[in-house]
Amino acid sequence: MIPYKQLSLADIFSDCKEKFENNKPQFLSLLENTINLDDLIPASFINHFYASTGRPRKYSLYAMLHALILQRIFSIPTDSLLIIFLKYSQELRDFCGFLKVPDASKFTRFKQDFILDLQLMFHNLVDITEPICQQIDPKLASMTIFDTSGIEAFVTENNPKYTNRIIKQLKTFKKVHALDDSYDPYKAAYGSMPPHASANPAIQQMYINGHFCYAFKFGIVTNGLGIVRDISFYNQDFLKAHPDIVIEKKSDSPDEDKSLADSKALIPVLMDFFAKHPLINPKFFLGDAAFDSILIYRYLLHDLKFEKAFIPLKTKLASKESDCPLNEDGIPCCPHDHSLPMKREGSKTHLRSGIPSMKFVCPKMKWVYNKKTKKSKRVTLCENPCTKSSCGRMFYIYPEKNLRAYPGTTRGTLQWENTYKIRTAVEKNINHFKDSYCVADRKTQNELTLHADLLLAGITELITVIVANKIHKNEYIRSLKPLIA
Repeated sequence: MIPYKQLSLADIFSDCKEKFENNKPQFLSLLENTINLDDLIPASFINHFYASTGRPRKYSLYAMLHALILQRIFSIPTDSLLIIFLKYSQELRDFCGFLKVPDASKFTRFKQDFILDLQLMFHNLVDITEPICQQIDPKLASMTIFDTSGIEAFVTENNPKYTNRIIKQLKTFKKVHALDDSYDPYKAAYGSMPPHASANPAIQQMYINGHFCYAFKFGIVTNGLGIVRDISFYNQDFLKAHPDIVIEKKSDSPDEDKSLADSKALIPVLMDFFAKHPLINPKFFLGDAAFDSILIYRYLLHDLKFEKAFIPLKTKLASKESDCPLNEDGIPCCPHDHSLPMKREGSKTHLRSGIPSMKFVCPKMKWVYNKKTKKSKRVTLCENPCTKSSCGRMFYIYPEKNLRAYPGTTRGTLQWENTYKIRTAVEKNINHFKDSYCVADRKTQNELTLHADLLLAGITELITVIVANKIHKNEYIRSLKPLIA
């Protein structure tokens, strides 16, 4: 006789619950166990979302945020495709907390209505992840890297036919008037194009990745790990708060105009960043040649107290007349042979004023040990010495007099080259935002929506850092996709 057991309601519930937990995708279980939005969302965001509006919220704040974060983790390019995923996946709906899937307008209104709250949440996550970054790699975490880019808007001017038509007309103009090669149709096209799109003045003409486009411009700050620290969206509010950042198109060179715009954007962005995060104190700044100006070096090294600024020279150094001329890296050279840079020998100063100095000695000088006196002394091995001194020529430089030439470090050294390579972290992060988080190719002209998409991409990246740290797998701080499989 087969024994049997009568199942109670509690047994049935426990069995269903066990099957549900076992059948849940492992990745969603991981996120559920590591992401606690209560610790990440500012209280003001919750109060604003649930403020009295005359009717109850149909969809919770956590549900909307979970859905938008999953959209970026899974690289779902559009809200409509996200809705399809939610409709056909019970697991995704349960993870987000949706009893019914919202339509596309709900997601759009959420982004536009709570843009300031999303910004506050992003800044809160920056402060939360700063100790994690310091723990992973203190040196890389102490770096600040800045760059700008743009998100192409869905406007007529971005149709390739629009630009090609203008260029074709100018090529014909050059041929008909028999102009020489000094006339460049592409530069002329840049100069003749309107400075902004007709649909929205905030959509500015830009030159990104070798092509003309009309885009919303933004600036991004990362550390050496490539983790975003700040996002500045150059909308009207930002430009009104920082009028110095606005420049008119002054030349036919898009690269020159971009450099001018980037250099004017840096100081306002860093001012806002350090005002919002006073406990973040980086030591090194990395930027491209667009920031090569005396004003920026002084601001970075004096006002913000950066120890070193790694910025390549845009133009050659203009050295004063000296018998030890400076090379392109600011290192003095032998008076008789300008191809021989002098050797660096310490940076301490013995001046009473305490002003730092850099000491350079003859490139053919060597330390020779005397067995009798048991002391070493400098001896130059130059066949044609430029001084009567047996130790050869010495040359002192005071960095305070020329911060552009000596921004806390010596150019052309192995340390300079290895450190400056890290600057690509910000470019990789921008591409990560555009491709993996699908910020690019959004079919919209609304700047609030695009700004929110940028902030949500930053929020997702910072949450990724938190998740990777909690599971003790810091190799996934940039992306959780390897864990999905």
